[in-house]
Amino acid sequence: MHDHGHSHSIPEQGTRLAVVVLLNFVITVAEVIGGVISGSLSLISDALHNFSDGVAVIIAWIAIRLEARPRTDRHTFGLKRAQVLAAVVNAGTLVAISLYLFVEAWDRFMAPRPIEGLVMTIVATVGLAANILGTWLLHRGAKSNMNLRAAYLHLFSDAISSLGVIAGGLAISLFGITWVDPLLTVLIGLYVLKESLRILWDALGIFLLRAPEGLALPEIRQAVLAIDGVEGIHHVHLWEVAEHDVHFEAHVEVDDRPLSEVDGIRLAIEQMLDERYHIHHTTLQIESLGTACATANLA
Repeated sequence: MHDHGHSHSIPEQGTRLAVVVLLNFVITVAEVIGGVISGSLSLISDALHNFSDGVAVIIAWIAIRLEARPRTDRHTFGLKRAQVLAAVVNAGTLVAISLYLFVEAWDRFMAPRPIEGLVMTIVATVGLAANILGTWLLHRGAKSNMNLRAAYLHLFSDAISSLGVIAGGLAISLFGITWVDPLLTVLIGLYVLKESLRILWDALGIFLLRAPEGLALPEIRQAVLAIDGVEGIHHVHLWEVAEHDVHFEAHVEVDDRPLSEVDGIRLAIEQMLDERYHIHHTTLQIESLGTACATANLA
């Protein structure tokens, strides 16, 4: 069995996340004030996203600390799924915000309002700079952690939306095209909605014990059956306790051979699963053909 830790220490992650939280709350205040002054919905939508970014990062940090806690007799897997739960909360929040902004954008399309494009552009530029810094701070951890990837998505989407708000502010200032503001709001919302639903799908799949993406159970069965001495396999289960923490269990029927050789079959199966499929947690019940479970054909 292998113990796979995070690529970065908790103190290092904590420092980065603290800076990101501070940046996002400062941006939120600045963009709300700027949105009220300029009358820009897309700037206020960017502020709401930045506020949710700060909350997302706080949740991410709490989840990381919970996951690092040791296993107990009451929580035998530890609190590994805290990060998956945090990803669901973060992505779900973004879905709700996106739907709200669609409604507000429709209202602006129906009843356009005057907008101060210059103020909108200046404030969005400040927000863009802060979002780029925050995105850079979370980039490495987001590659291997669903929870940090959700927080990273918050920041990345806000950087993109800030670019759009800047372009919209320039269009309003130079050409007086006010409808570009709600249009930008819809485009930002669609992008965030798509990415958030994808994270929700992955996280909910873990909660529902779905087999991990990229692992085909029929192929794994055949690989086990190909090992010398294995005659059958049933009661097979493949799932993720948390992201990248794949577990496999099965009842394996072996031919008649000395007990001293049976353990070699088990080790061969575990080694194959580890090296070929990166499954590091296996639970195998070895059975002889004469004593195999009567319910094997039902598994």
